Amino acid sequence: MQWHASPNHGPRRGGALPDMVVLHYTAMNSARHACARLCAPEAEVSAHYLIGRNGRVTQMVQEDQRAWHAGAGRWGAVEDVNSRSIGIELSNTGHEPFAAAQMNALEYLVAGIVERWNIPAARVIGHSCMAPGRKIDPGPRFDWQRLARRGLAVWPCPADPAPRGVFRRLANRAGFSAPVDDATLLSAVRLRFAPWRTGPLGQPDMAILTDIAHRFPVDGADDQP
Repeated sequence: MQWHASPNHGPRRGGALPDMVVLHYTAMNSARHACARLCAPEAEVSAHYLIGRNGRVTQMVQEDQRAWHAGAGRWGAVEDVNSRSIGIELSNTGHEPFAAAQMNALEYLVAGIVERWNIPAARVIGHSCMAPGRKIDPGPRFDWQRLARRGLAVWPCPADPAPRGVFRRLANRAGFSAPVDDATLLSAVRLRFAPWRTGPLGQPDMAILTDIAHRFPVDGADDQP
């Protein structure tokens, strides 16, 4: 781990503490260029951590501070995701596999974060989960199942599917509560759990959501329309 301070941060609003982890990819060709941007005052973006393809971890913002990585979006009842999350950027263009050394480092880093802040696996999410239609990272190549095997994320065990008419209610209960249309919401759910799936909402989608929504309901999500 190395330290490279970014000026792009501030206090968490309202005395909030981190209770989420949000994963991103940089969409840049190198960790060096990504680090420069995340630390440039004029860019007005940052993250707590950046992990290079070689597994090198750079911390840019202290965990108790509010980094500027999530932007507009929502997860469960949380609208100011930056104040409630720790952001991790993975050096990746978005069109390539994630390197083994990088994934090893990510597992180690996330394990420490969730232990320090008592963050449940269901609150380790992708940028695409809380900003559907606006963001797609960490993208379809990211190995969520690997994190789930370590208890660092969730993965479905498809259940008997609920009726399609309760799609939005189950998606909200699972945390996908951003105010977007059903098609965009479905794309976000699939990007997280079934990125290979296309076409209209079907029973396999409902089987996934039925399981996730009932085993890992997100706090406050039931209050969403």
